[in-house]
Amino acid sequence: MHRAELGRKATALLAAAVLFLSSFVAPAAADWSLDAERSHLAFVSIKSKDIGEVHSFTEMAGSISEDGRVEVSLMLDSVETLIPIRNERMREFLFKTARYEEATLTAKVDPGVVAGMQPGDISTIAAEGVLSLHGAEQPMILSLQAAKVAEDTVMVASTKPLIVDAAKFGMTEGVEKLREIAGLQSISNAVPVSFVMTFVAASAAD
Repeated sequence: MHRAELGRKATALLAAAVLFLSSFVAPAAADWSLDAERSHLAFVSIKSKDIGEVHSFTEMAGSISEDGRVEVSLMLDSVETLIPIRNERMREFLFKTARYEEATLTAKVDPGVVAGMQPGDISTIAAEGVLSLHGAEQPMILSLQAAKVAEDTVMVASTKPLIVDAAKFGMTEGVEKLREIAGLQSISNAVPVSFVMTFVAASAAD
């Protein structure tokens, strides 16, 4: 066989191998978008020492990029406590939404973890994140569980609540204002936060 013919066959085999491997590698480069309708974040306020109440945010957005960067934004104006006047007070005195529109949690995860999962698989993920809130940033350790519920859908949930300290974000004054208005003995600065986030592959979200 001529050397030129061998070269052509080798090139064809190499091209076929690249095409075959790309069919497996492509999912790792997928972007994922947050499905807000199937996501939920809740936080607990503790007042008068031992009375806990669960609140949430109704508007959020987020994504996981192909390199594993996770970003979730909460629209602070969408806080929901099930009491309209309390919603207004939280917006005005605690979150000060006229100045601070959103809170953002960013983190970096191994992109291969999600890409390598098959429908029905569940993985435990630990990640370091940063919470940006009220003009301040604080590091957070995230303990997560990811479940591949469909080929194009991943559900990520916290396995341990995040404990957000309002004092570290300069929100002590707002907490005290809410306590004073409500005539409460106390409101804790420590706020447990838990969440379930659903992400869909970008191609499915289009």
